[in-house]
Order: sequence, then C-alpha cells, then structure tokens
Amino acid sequence: MPRIKMYTTDFCSYCNRAKRILESKNLEFEEINIHGSAEMRDEIEELTGRRDVPQIFIDQAHIGDDDDLAELAFSGKLDEMFNREGEGTQMEEIKKNSDGNGLEERNVIIIGGGTAGFAAGIYTSRAMLEPLLITGDALGGQLSLTLDLENYPGFFGTEAAKFIQGMQEQAERFGTEVRFDRVTEVDFNRHPFYVKTYDQAYLAKAVIICTGASPRTLNIPGEEKYGGRGVSYCATCDGFFFQEQRLIVVGGGDAAMEEAIFLTRYASEVYIVHRRDQLRASQILQERAFKNDKIKFIWSSIVEEIQGDGEKVTGALLKNVETDETQVFPIDGVFIFVGHIPNTELFEGVIEMDEQDYIVVDNLQSTNIEGVFAAGDVHDHVFRQAITAGGAGAAAAISADKFIAELENRAYPGQ
Repeated sequence: MPRIKMYTTDFCSYCNRAKRILESKNLEFEEINIHGSAEMRDEIEELTGRRDVPQIFIDQAHIGDDDDLAELAFSGKLDEMFNREGEGTQMEEIKKNSDGNGLEERNVIIIGGGTAGFAAGIYTSRAMLEPLLITGDALGGQLSLTLDLENYPGFFGTEAAKFIQGMQEQAERFGTEVRFDRVTEVDFNRHPFYVKTYDQAYLAKAVIICTGASPRTLNIPGEEKYGGRGVSYCATCDGFFFQEQRLIVVGGGDAAMEEAIFLTRYASEVYIVHRRDQLRASQILQERAFKNDKIKFIWSSIVEEIQGDGEKVTGALLKNVETDETQVFPIDGVFIFVGHIPNTELFEGVIEMDEQDYIVVDNLQSTNIEGVFAAGDVHDHVFRQAITAGGAGAAAAISADKFIAELENRAYPGQ
C-alpha cells in the first residue's frame, strides 16, 4: 500500500484540514512536524521549492498541499491510488439509504461545516430531523484559519481548533451525520430539492446553505507566481518559514492585526500596509499592534506588484494612493488579509444575491426559494463573527423545522 508522509507545523489550520481529509478516507499517514527545526524547514524548501505547509508526499512523490489533496480526494483519484473505489462504511451506508435511482433521501441537508452549519445541525437534529451536514473543503469555516478564539460567550478556551471539534461532537451527539464531501450541483426548481456531491446524489425536503466565505486575493502581478514561495494567506501556518526576515502584512482589519502580531514571533520586522490612514480593526487589536515594537505601518498605500528572483519573493512595489508615488520595498514575504468573497458560485442564477454576491435572506433566514435557507458568512458581510453565524444557523434550523412541519401537515411547537 502506498505510504503517505505529511510535513506540518504547529498552529497550522491547513494541516488540520489535510489530516481530516485523510482520516475521512481511513488512510494512515506519517506526520512530520517541522516546527522549531530550522534544518527540517530548509529541507522542505529544498525538496518542494515552497515555504508553506502542509506538504504531502505519497510514495516519495510530492503531491502538493491540502488543496491538491482535496482535489485528489473529491475526484476519486485518491481512492484509485489506494485501490479502494467504492469501499468503506460510508459508501455502504449511502447505498443502504438510497432509492433505486441512487438518490439518497434526507429531511435536511446542511451545506457547509462552519459555525453556522454546526449550529444548524444541532438544532435540526434535536428536532429529530436527522440532518446530513456536508462539510465542503474547510471543516470549521473561517474559524479553521484562526488561532485564538477569545470572544465567543461561554467558551473559556482559547484554541479555535478545540471549539470546532466541540461543535462537531455536539452536533453528532444529537444525531447530525457529517460527511466530508463537496457539493457540485443543486437543483432548487424541483421539490424535494436535488443536491449532488462528488460521491452521491440526494433529495432533501429543506436545504440550509452555510458555505461561508473565502479569503480575497489582491489579483496583482506576482501574487499567484509566488504563492507558497513568499506569498501566504495564513501566518499561523507559514510564519515559521520566515524567521528573522522582513515581512509585509496587507490589510487593516482584525485578521490582519491578529496575523501581524503572530508573525512577530518569528520575523525581524512586520510592516502593515493599509490603503487608508487608519485601521478598521477592533480597538483591542489596534492597541496590541501599536504597542508591538516589531510592527510598523505604511499608511495610505497599496501593493501593486509582488516581485521575486524566480524562486522566492524579494520585494513589493508599493504605491501611495494620495501622492501616486511608488517605491520598491525589499521584503521576504507578503501575507494578505484583505477581506473575503462569499462562496456562492454554486448558487449563481439559482438563489437571489446582492451586488457583492452575498445571499439575500429575510429575518427568518429564508432565501427567495421556499424551503432553502442560508446562514453565516455566506449572507453576512457586516458582522462576520462566530457568534452571529451560530445564531443565524440556529434560526435557519428552526425555520427549516417549521417548513417541514407544515409540509408534512404536522404540529409544530408554539403553533
């Protein structure tokens, strides 16, 4: 059987994602944590040419990072590599619950495994609806990219990863079935609604969309070319590769401040480049950043190009938006935190969206299609907090329960 080897570091959310993919396939792997080892860090860079983790090898062949692993898993190629097509208890359970056409019938399907999704899972499973939660790419949603969680009421830990694990365990304890899969197609013009993934096709009485949002890129020259070679979107994952080096953090919100502060553990200097002359981050994070001796600010400026020597980042072309003056700023790495894009491509032309492609919902979390609900960052571009996502997920679940009760002409609590 092929041997899987994965290089990781501490605090790495993308590494956790890769582990969950392999665990969902019941595949054993060797984890090599390179955190604290300069020798191993340099070895990984020499082997792959990259300065990020995870880096995954199968039988000594480098297959890439967590995104590459996810593509192998969702496409079925990973199963082919291990001669396991159609095997496993999950596929057997799917077949057992499917009709003659291969369609599995469910009461509720929740698309997305972040705070909103798991909150919806808890509430719909407590309503005895036996919901199916399809995780998508990132179990935990935006929290999977967060190191510390300090502001969720009642959660007195600090590690976001433990909070995510707790959400999943609580949802599963009440009866939510969690499947690591990706939805590829929906048809909401028929009822029950049609939902298709890489592994299976489903019919659902109600659907709750909790697909969240993804980090926005700058879309500038050099950004894609030097991705993983000095350009990063996760300081907690990749900061270890930049010990005693000069770094740029692009952005002015909470995420940018949190990641900049984290990077000072390793970097000699961290320059925050922000297009305005003041930050958008919360006051407590601003104060922490301003008090940190390693952090400096470049105001009213944008990054127009990321430059390198063909192998790694060496500089950034900065432009002052007030004076139009430009300068080449020598730098070793660029970390980008400039907001998010809602993950709504799957629903274009199907669900009503606003001008920023966020799903439009009413005060009951209902979309323009009766029986389809949405919750979390996929519709909320104002608050974007775990607590508000959780509340929206619970509200969507309650609305879905009521919808199904009316559909089945049965009593609903309080009615």
